[in-house]
Amino acid sequence: MAKISLFGATGTIGSRILREALDRGHHVTAVVRDPAKLGETHQNLTVVVGDILDPASVTEVAKGQDVLVSAVGGGHGDGPGHLATVEPSAKALVGGVRALGDEAPRLIMVGGAGSLRTPDGKQVWDAEGLPEFVLQIMHAHGDALASLRTVTDVRWTSLSPAATIEPGERTGVYRTDTDNLVLDAEGTSRISAEDYAVALIDEIERPQHVGERFTVGY
Repeated sequence: MAKISLFGATGTIGSRILREALDRGHHVTAVVRDPAKLGETHQNLTVVVGDILDPASVTEVAKGQDVLVSAVGGGHGDGPGHLATVEPSAKALVGGVRALGDEAPRLIMVGGAGSLRTPDGKQVWDAEGLPEFVLQIMHAHGDALASLRTVTDVRWTSLSPAATIEPGERTGVYRTDTDNLVLDAEGTSRISAEDYAVALIDEIERPQHVGERFTVGY
């Protein structure tokens, strides 16, 4: 079983990743700012306090782990000009993992769907009518992915969800692609947060996408 450190374990996606990992028998260290907010206990769960924007903190929670997962979202901040957390956290994660050299764990980041290609050859974020705050989050994830793609000395993976991801049923069934939006028979791109978590833990157990982005949908 893998030893996994997980940032963002209290979020919609992170909490599903946490549950899926524990249900499969993995050992998870949940890295949080406020342990009281986790509300989860398990014999294979350890809870520690850490800062995803501090490379030294990342190094500390990554020591001795097989995989470091970031499920931290792309909040755009409280005011104009406030930096999104996604790109800075990607750089801090890479720096923190890199410091461990040959003992560094694999890094997996929850990505965004905005940069995925649609059937018309455009990208999801080119769609008309998207709210500005959604565009900010999409482009923050795009910047983080661009940063990851310059990294050759850390085993990284970015997992982009479908265009729509929300809590739902765990079916264990999904399809993958690399840079193209996954569409179902009706032309809809969607995935439950539960099945997204299944895909991420599957990637931990059976690595297929080291050094690249992939995406998942029905």
